[in-house]
Amino acid sequence: MSGYTLGIVACGTMGQAILSGVIEAQHEALKQAEAAAMQREARSRTASGRVSPTASPSRGNVLSHPTVTALQAEESSSSSGAAPVPTSPVAVGGLSASQIGDDDENENGLSVLPSRYLCTVSRAESVKKLRNGLKPVSSLLPDPATQLTLLGGKGSNLRAAREADVVLLCCKPHMAKDILAEEGMREALKGKLIVSICAGLRIAQIEEWVDVRAGTKVVRAMPNTPSKIRQGMTVVTPLPPSSTGLDKAILLALFSSVGRCRILEEKHFDACTALAGSGPAFACVFLEAMADGGVMMGLPRAEALELAAQAMQGAARMVLETSTHPAALKDSVTTPGGCTIAGLLNLEDGKVRSTVARTIQAATEHAAGLGQAKKN
Repeated sequence: MSGYTLGIVACGTMGQAILSGVIEAQHEALKQAEAAAMQREARSRTASGRVSPTASPSRGNVLSHPTVTALQAEESSSSSGAAPVPTSPVAVGGLSASQIGDDDENENGLSVLPSRYLCTVSRAESVKKLRNGLKPVSSLLPDPATQLTLLGGKGSNLRAAREADVVLLCCKPHMAKDILAEEGMREALKGKLIVSICAGLRIAQIEEWVDVRAGTKVVRAMPNTPSKIRQGMTVVTPLPPSSTGLDKAILLALFSSVGRCRILEEKHFDACTALAGSGPAFACVFLEAMADGGVMMGLPRAEALELAAQAMQGAARMVLETSTHPAALKDSVTTPGGCTIAGLLNLEDGKVRSTVARTIQAATEHAAGLGQAKKN
């Protein structure tokens, strides 16, 4: 398997964010592998005192690293009882698998990423956004646009499902049944992995509309828009028992490439939708309010926004990278009689803490009902 095809059905804002982040991550991995191979070759020439041929960069191949092929061989051998068959080298950004060692493989599995993308869109605006968001990153790497096929009009979702190896379902929850009920769709999805990012839509509902007895596998994922800049937070459900090691590798690589990824049971997904999925919007309200306060006190708008954004980013990174409780970080800034405690008391007077917590509660309750309108 020299890479795989990812079909993104109803590629809206979230689908575009994931696509942009994954392609950027893939190209970054290819650049790192290219650089590492060149360094090894240079060291080899220096040590041997001779010049060895190097692989010439190619724009024609954006394929997965050997991980995909190795996992496939493992799956095949385990099912047949035969010993694993050595795989042939796979070209990766101008390099063969034999030239890319373990040191080049990213820990989060960037090697198991698509080589082709099929995106179905319904609006001209979405087409424009997708094309504008995919720019060449290097003369040595393929133009991202060559990896992407945009589909629109009648039958586009069915074609994407037929040609894809993995399907990312990005439509609004109430549209999912109609898309999956299209004539020929059950057959097109047989044996494939469906990853639904439809808020509130349960796995059991989707399984009623596809042929799970024919090997179709369904998982849920809840990413967020910072995936576009590879700072996303994605929660995925455990894979069904019928899934393979390759399915798991593909799923984790896809979302780990655009940020953090965590596996949680489906019962937590409505809360995850509110906290991680809607969270960036809530954070932006607080961010904008902080900047407004700076402007009120005389700061230029641009500088106020930069200061507020960096303060929020820095605080969040301290929590993630030091595992320190937010309350402890807050206390470390708060000196007796200082300006921080004066501001904190004002926040408490405004019931900000309970308001934010209730916001997550309200969003969670709303998320729970999103997938229920067309349950049957």
